[in-house]
Amino acid sequence: MTVLVITGTGTEVGKTVTTAAVAAAAVAAGLSVAVLKPAQTGVVPGERGDADEVARLAGAVTSVELARYPEPLAPATAARRSGLAPVRPQEVAEAAGKLAAAHDLVLVEGAGGLLVRFDDEGGTLADAARLLDAPVLVVAPAGLGTLNTTELTARELRFRRLDLLGVVVGSWPDEPDLASRCNLADLPVVAGAPLLGALPGGAGRLPPSDFRASAGSWLAPRLWGTWDAETFAAERTGG
Repeated sequence: MTVLVITGTGTEVGKTVTTAAVAAAAVAAGLSVAVLKPAQTGVVPGERGDADEVARLAGAVTSVELARYPEPLAPATAARRSGLAPVRPQEVAEAAGKLAAAHDLVLVEGAGGLLVRFDDEGGTLADAARLLDAPVLVVAPAGLGTLNTTELTARELRFRRLDLLGVVVGSWPDEPDLASRCNLADLPVVAGAPLLGALPGGAGRLPPSDFRASAGSWLAPRLWGTWDAETFAAERTGG
């Protein structure tokens, strides 16, 4: 796996912090890592974007941002309203390919969900993943409602014949409710793919040194960590 595409079931699900955790775990495993953010919205020039945040948390990674739009909207809408050129899937694939030639691993972090549009022609992160022939990691919330959005995302990936590597819970609550605990068993069923990690709520607020030291314990071996889904679920459900 040279390129991994990371998407969410929606916005504010912990995608950037998950990307940082995967990057940190891979760096700790001895890999050279690059992080590509195709379209950053809601951030003006001079402000830190998601790629900058990943680099802050993960440490020695190359971070690249292809386009930035000031309004917090879908990339296609933000590009149109700003009068700036949109990012297109082919550009994303080309940029990731160049980074892959110089790094062991390239993480491509999308904006929002899988089908959020990059341009007015309907280009999406899914199209970029197809051009790259890259697996996709889905970041999902823990609680009520996550099963529907996770299954819809997984079905779209299968429809497009894209490889769903697995699902990561982007923010596991300190006091999980019944739905969150049950979802540990149900998420891999509806996704048809393994649960590959769970990040504790507030992980992104940890000091970078603590974040890097802990990242591997939140992720499964497939993501260069030590986390075990069965153990995690048993400790939180009494199973």
